[in-house]
Amino acid sequence: MNHPADFQTPPQIIFSDESILIINKPAGLLSVRDGYDQSLPYLSSILEKDWGKLWMVHRLDRETSGLMVLARDPESHRELNRQFRDHLVTKRYHAVVQPVPAWEEITTDAPLLVNADRRHRTRVSATRGKPAKTVFRVISKAEQTAMIECQIFTGFRHQIRAHLYALGFAILGDSLYQPSQLEAPTIPARILLHACQLGFSHPATEKKLLFNLPDPADFADFN
Repeated sequence: MNHPADFQTPPQIIFSDESILIINKPAGLLSVRDGYDQSLPYLSSILEKDWGKLWMVHRLDRETSGLMVLARDPESHRELNRQFRDHLVTKRYHAVVQPVPAWEEITTDAPLLVNADRRHRTRVSATRGKPAKTVFRVISKAEQTAMIECQIFTGFRHQIRAHLYALGFAILGDSLYQPSQLEAPTIPARILLHACQLGFSHPATEKKLLFNLPDPADFADFN
């Protein structure tokens, strides 16, 4: 997989109030501090310069772009954590995959085990895995690839990538979960996975919020 050496643009602010901050995380930027190289930039190190103390609620992989919510006070952090823990948050992603699916929609509830091998991959495990659910829907098809929507109802590390791998599919740019029989026609600079929709109840007002983002420009080059 090609890792961006650095993110190209700072996080885009989508929404803010006294309780929460909604951002569009660019591909290449870490969600949290790297455990091996602490000099690498990450979300809080950039955003707190302008927004003050922030509390992380969830993460996106470094190569994944898209919507994230950060809390601006401990009370909001606790309430958002509760919503994520109780699976009350709407989370949809877009991905460019290969090969082209024969199905238009498929649901998998294969149990997942995190850190299942030496490469720290999440794998399907009927005996040791925990319940996980993902719904995949085809948005469009090209000759060798397809754009799909991925809705996750649980929040395991690499859940989308692991469930696709178990079904025989791979996201373009993802060498970690690449079935051996597949060879991408072209290799993008990063994993083509984008968090396009995020919905939850406001931690202070309880108002239902739903945020949407268009696909990044690099998606159009591969589908």
